[in-house]
Amino acid sequence: MGSTDSSTYEGFTAEERAALKEHAQELRTAARRKSRADKAAEAERDVLAKIAEMGEPDRIMAERVHAVVTATAPALAPKLWYGMPAYALDGKVVCFFQSAEKFKSRYATLGFSDAAKLDEGPMWASAFALTEVTPEVEARIAALVGRAVN
Repeated sequence: MGSTDSSTYEGFTAEERAALKEHAQELRTAARRKSRADKAAEAERDVLAKIAEMGEPDRIMAERVHAVVTATAPALAPKLWYGMPAYALDGKVVCFFQSAEKFKSRYATLGFSDAAKLDEGPMWASAFALTEVTPEVEARIAALVGRAVN
């Protein structure tokens, strides 16, 4: 039997509710698009527009992550996912960038879904904190994304 004390569950935060609403809007927008080429082009424009809205340093990091991901794995299609830039293979999100500012976190996140092939035995990382995207970080992102799609 569960407790009826509701004081321990506070529900979704305002940021999480906003992300859910954005995701619902993304799905409605995608459903209205015409051809597959139109959908891909508009989805990438949506991602770039969302990145452009970000404040620094998230915007700078998201721009670099976008450049690295699209150069490393051109098969990944940029799209918005819960209001954040994401990259999908055959419609399934493989990796995503999560802004620190949006979720009031001390760092941005580069995350990977279960569709990413990053398995290393019985335990592996699926998200990485980002505070800066240096050339070394770019190389690590490229290596992770390359592994994720191969």
